[in-house]
Amino acid sequence: MMKPTIQVLTGCTAVGKTEWALRWAETRGAEIVSCDSLLFYRGMDLGTAKPTAAEQTRVPHHLIDICGVGDRMDVTHYVTKARAAVEGILARGRPVLVVGGSGFYLKSFFAPVADEVAVSAELRAEVASLGLAEAVARLHTLNPAGLGALDTANPRRVNRALERCLASGRTLADLAEEFARLPGPFAGWTVALTRIERPPAELDQRIEARVAAMLRDGLVAEVKQLCADGLRENPSAARAIGYRETIDFLDGKLAESELAGVIAQNTRALVKKQRTWFRTQLPPHREVKADGLTLDRLFGA
Repeated sequence: MMKPTIQVLTGCTAVGKTEWALRWAETRGAEIVSCDSLLFYRGMDLGTAKPTAAEQTRVPHHLIDICGVGDRMDVTHYVTKARAAVEGILARGRPVLVVGGSGFYLKSFFAPVADEVAVSAELRAEVASLGLAEAVARLHTLNPAGLGALDTANPRRVNRALERCLASGRTLADLAEEFARLPGPFAGWTVALTRIERPPAELDQRIEARVAAMLRDGLVAEVKQLCADGLRENPSAARAIGYRETIDFLDGKLAESELAGVIAQNTRALVKKQRTWFRTQLPPHREVKADGLTLDRLFGA
């Protein structure tokens, strides 16, 4: 028996995913599963443009505020929780709408995300003790043919890659080839992906407005509290746009007058990377323009 379709809505930062997701989910009686790698963390609200309490009251949301900012979260944990959320929603007879733009987590709905390489606690601790430059250098030594599309500026991804190479004795290319043959976590479902787009000039305006609202509503105070709660010990969260710049401001590395401009500039750079990732990493999908978009057109229904 064919399982119900999982609808997935994605798009660049500030494109308007939350607004359209809420409207569609309310109309269809759907529940929303977040696919944003920062919405997991309690307290990371303004800098992530997390759906507000009022918005979460309008539609049931899942996988938001599920851990503290100092807790570990990765795609394997995400898949386990996302599958449980999807199965629970479908058991209640309601449609599922997955919303977010975090590439690695988004890809879990279309492809495998975890291999069978076992990494010991000792090896993980050894790799964690390395600096980023040293870890990247060791990866290059183990992978003379290159590191492929690995984001070598991301400490977590570099460490995971090095762990897997050391534990398996194989190159990243070999591991990737074997990995591609594995079934995806949602292989039993039909997954329909829709991506919202906006013209660059319009998206730039939305980014500027979003950054101004974050700062006006208290982003600096939010980051101060999160630092007290362990934000700096979570590299992925602390490096997130909006948070890393505010940390630099708090550390005296950035003037207050520069803060909004730097956050907006880095957000635009992120959008450029997201568009490239969507174009090269996602399976065939529907692209819809935000201008003139209607609920019926959103998912082609």
